[in-house]
Amino acid sequence: MALSDLLYPDNPKRRQELIYLHQELLDCMSTNFRATNELAGVLNEHLGCTITHIQMRESSTVKANCDIIIQAMSEIQRQVQKIDSDMKEKLEPVLYQKLYDIKEPELEKIAIAHKVFSILLGEATSTAGMVAIKLLGSNLITLTVSKLVSLLAQIGASVLGGISITILGLGIEMILHAILGAVEKNQLLAAVRSYEKHLAEFKAASEKYQRAIREVTSLVRQQVQ
Repeated sequence: MALSDLLYPDNPKRRQELIYLHQELLDCMSTNFRATNELAGVLNEHLGCTITHIQMRESSTVKANCDIIIQAMSEIQRQVQKIDSDMKEKLEPVLYQKLYDIKEPELEKIAIAHKVFSILLGEATSTAGMVAIKLLGSNLITLTVSKLVSLLAQIGASVLGGISITILGLGIEMILHAILGAVEKNQLLAAVRSYEKHLAEFKAASEKYQRAIREVTSLVRQQVQ
């Protein structure tokens, strides 16, 4: 046992708490990687997008992996905005306004969008219009993704950013290594509090993001069946 643990007996408990929180963060990030790839797959297959799939880098830091997701989400935002611009360019102003009119029947909106994609892609899948309307008419891109990108940037810039995503790697040891006295205790307390704050916000935003993607992908599966 380190001398600091004798002086501050709560430190071993704090270490375990920090490791647990670290694992929770990684699990949440891993789920976001999968959800982002699922959305990218739908956009690539049905709307003619070219979004590269992403993968967690276990040898890298939390910040590096946050940056990977941010880049992918930013590309999704860019391509969905392009879809909106294409719609606006190809449609009469009245028809374009119908796409965003909550009073308009969804089936009519889907038919309008599908017609545009048949022109843009030469031959659109039967679900193209539906996916486009679901994305353009929801807050997935405008709010949900933007919120998650903001939180990922905050996590990357925080004390968590420099930690290796591998729990047994050097990153976590840099925070948990035996620094004598109150310095170690203060570092551990600060790290735990940072994790708790960011993780609570990150999990809530991630759940909204994943739920929105499930709504889109479940519609695609229903069409296929």
